[in-house]
Amino acid sequence: MSSIMFLAGLVATMITALAIVAYLRAPLYSILVELSGTRERAGFWVAFSNVTLALLPLIFAMQYTPEAKPGTSVVLEVAAQLKWALAGLLSAVVFLGWVLSRFIRRQVVQGTAQPKAAA
Repeated sequence: MSSIMFLAGLVATMITALAIVAYLRAPLYSILVELSGTRERAGFWVAFSNVTLALLPLIFAMQYTPEAKPGTSVVLEVAAQLKWALAGLLSAVVFLGWVLSRFIRRQVVQGTAQPKAAA
């Protein structure tokens, strides 16, 4: 029974991670094309990021082993495993965002300054 709970948690983790990867793929690719200069480089870094975003939550989820004691709720045990998976996913997204933010050039947008009032 604990094996089934463990696998259910891993499947839920993988589905969640793949959904996040799919959601971030296009915007990440656009940013990486701009930052890296070529589509080939951006393609590599998107693939690298996708692997990281998919594997890190699985590694976190594997650290939790559900217990199948009498009276134990399957839902709560899988939820506890998912908690660790989401912590891993959040860690990967935050780290990826931090790394990208370090390479994004800061530009002053023209025309956004308010005109000074006449004294």
